[in-house]
Amino acid sequence: MTSSPLSPRRWPALLSSLDGLGIFAWGVLLLYYSQRGQLNLLIHPNYFGLVTVTGLVLLALGALRLFQCGRRWWKYGGQVRDSAGHQTVLPLGLGSSLLLLAAVAGFVIPPTVFTSQMALQRGISNTLPATQLQTVSFASQVKPEDRSLVDWIRTLNAYPEPDAYQGQQAKVTGFVVYPPELGDNYLLLSRFILTCCAVDVYPVALPVKLAGPRAQYPQDSWLEVQGRMITETLPINSQTQQTQNREKRQLVLEAQSIKPIPTPADPYSY
Repeated sequence: MTSSPLSPRRWPALLSSLDGLGIFAWGVLLLYYSQRGQLNLLIHPNYFGLVTVTGLVLLALGALRLFQCGRRWWKYGGQVRDSAGHQTVLPLGLGSSLLLLAAVAGFVIPPTVFTSQMALQRGISNTLPATQLQTVSFASQVKPEDRSLVDWIRTLNAYPEPDAYQGQQAKVTGFVVYPPELGDNYLLLSRFILTCCAVDVYPVALPVKLAGPRAQYPQDSWLEVQGRMITETLPINSQTQQTQNREKRQLVLEAQSIKPIPTPADPYSY
């Protein structure tokens, strides 16, 4: 008498095929992100090639696993023959099911750009992390108006005296953050720096002084701000400085022209 496809005797074989499905699905997901240009929301461009190769390898391994399961199903009628009789910590198929569900979630929930809320939680700074302190990347010959926001941060790392830059013209882009310690006519123009992957993104920002209230520029919107650099004494965010009611002389961009722009396809700096 032949067992039906959903017979309890065939469940082990069905569950064992989830290994191959999970591995295959992750290979498809990595190649899907690569083809759609979404890897730049997750990892540094230096690793794009590695992810693509990994996706291809996972496709091959998943297909091989599915082939083995299919051949065993055909040979033994859907029953798993395990002469070793080993025991597993997790129930059969549970780990593979979680692996498959995580891959499916990757298709359903696409990666998104980090927001101002994440920047405030991680603590916004006007300095670079230790892994980014490379004096070779500071180029003094670049005109002030041609510096990006991160270029200005690198410049301040090389020479942090704000008075040295007073009156210089600047034109930078970034997303809007409302700093709770500053007045209504200030906002932070911020960018996330990605050193390896999205887990270690590091927000940096420049204060922008507005002619009016900041409510007309919603948080997380992207702006191109043109103006001149000035020095002002501003309150310090107590979350990042471990102190309260302190002030610091800072370089501030006094806005002369503000233009909303779309979110860039590549929103992070490196």
